[in-house]
Amino acid sequence: MRVLGIETSCDETGVAIYDETTGLLANQLYSQVELHADYGGVVPELASRDHVRKLLPLIDAALQEANLTHNDIDAVAYTAGPGLVGALMVGATVGRSLAFAWNVPAVTVHHMEGHLLAPMLEDTPPSFPFVALLVSGGHTQLISVTAIGEYQLLGESIDDAAGEAFDKTAKLLGLDYPGGPRLAKMAATGTVGRFTFPRPMTDRPGLDFSFSGLKTFAANTIRANASDEQTHADIARAFEEAVVDTLLIKCKRALQQTGFKNLVIAGGVSANQNLREKLSAMMTGRGGEVFYARPAFCTDNGAMIAYAGMVRLKAGCTTDTRITVRPRWPLSELTPI
Repeated sequence: MRVLGIETSCDETGVAIYDETTGLLANQLYSQVELHADYGGVVPELASRDHVRKLLPLIDAALQEANLTHNDIDAVAYTAGPGLVGALMVGATVGRSLAFAWNVPAVTVHHMEGHLLAPMLEDTPPSFPFVALLVSGGHTQLISVTAIGEYQLLGESIDDAAGEAFDKTAKLLGLDYPGGPRLAKMAATGTVGRFTFPRPMTDRPGLDFSFSGLKTFAANTIRANASDEQTHADIARAFEEAVVDTLLIKCKRALQQTGFKNLVIAGGVSANQNLREKLSAMMTGRGGEVFYARPAFCTDNGAMIAYAGMVRLKAGCTTDTRITVRPRWPLSELTPI
């Protein structure tokens, strides 16, 4: 069985083909970074129009990469939410139309479930149960995962998510969009300990996150100090250390609360090397294991949608001919399988 997956929730157009027997057959991705860079962030209308331009050529490219035709596709999966409504509508309209034209089932996929399951694409996937830290775009969530579709929200960001805080602080430091990866690169040259940032909401019980104040603290620190390159690098390092330590502390609490041994981290921020190293060290000390997707599957991509679509398809989760997207869609509303 082969599933074609389509991802258009924000500013990446992703198309992939997954075979339940042989694994990933094709993975095509187009990033809109250059399109949005002049604006310092994603412009929803421009994102939607670019998905329209790029999606069909990427589908053709994926079929060619896998040496297949549409007759070899058994289902079409597409991201139905959460995300930008216009961008979601592009993928949903094309995906549902192709499924109708090819006379195959269509499967709607939750974007965050796609991220959560991305580590399953690796040679050594995690086993259930595990705690999942999802740090993607506007989401920072800790989730108890006992099976696919059995998700319990343990904690989430009450204001800015970690990724948003990275991007906003990067902008304060004069870095171009996308700011998160650029800030991490700058932080690598920073001096540890020159500046000390707070670890928000770690001095009280609970598993929720708040990074808005950390961004404000960064803004005040930037204003109060010289604007030379090394100072900015030192501030970036202090900021990154604060975010990483906060995520680390909350993950440890979640593992203690659930008693689980395994930790999964997924989403764009999971590619941060400092975060990976500290979580790996923490899990080794606890006698557990941490699982990641490869860097190419941390950001939005079609492979995670194709895989999640395959899992949902095998459980009988198909959709009718209506085209419906959900810009806001709690993960807890998904059907267990």
